[in-house]
Amino acid sequence: MVKRESIRVLIAKPGLDGHDRGAKVLTLGLRDEGMEVIYTGLRQTPDMIVQAAIQEDVDVIGLSCLSGAHNYLFPAVVDLLKAKGAKHIVVVGGGIIPQEDVLLLKSKGVEALFGPGAPIRQIADCIRAAVAGKSGV
Repeated sequence: MVKRESIRVLIAKPGLDGHDRGAKVLTLGLRDEGMEVIYTGLRQTPDMIVQAAIQEDVDVIGLSCLSGAHNYLFPAVVDLLKAKGAKHIVVVGGGIIPQEDVLLLKSKGVEALFGPGAPIRQIADCIRAAVAGKSGV
């Protein structure tokens, strides 16, 4: 694995959720934190997200969901990454995630979850730590 100057992040909106303001704010915020960020746009399937992540050689997938389908969509992305030999890609999530769903999603392989108003610096620091942990740094 080649060490890069910056972390590459794919921000994706899985499912039918049409609210993307938070994803766009996060995209810009993570760029300000020195990361390379690719935004896929709205209404992506888990397969489309995983294919884009592999094609773009990202370190992290950030999923944003406000529709309530996070318990299905987030684990589907994690499972597809494993099936395609890309389990090294860190998955984080955000949106309207009830507290009772956080432990379930983490047990399914989602590294971290962030709610509305989470500070960009906190998200960026979590991403940096997760990527460092996956690369053995």
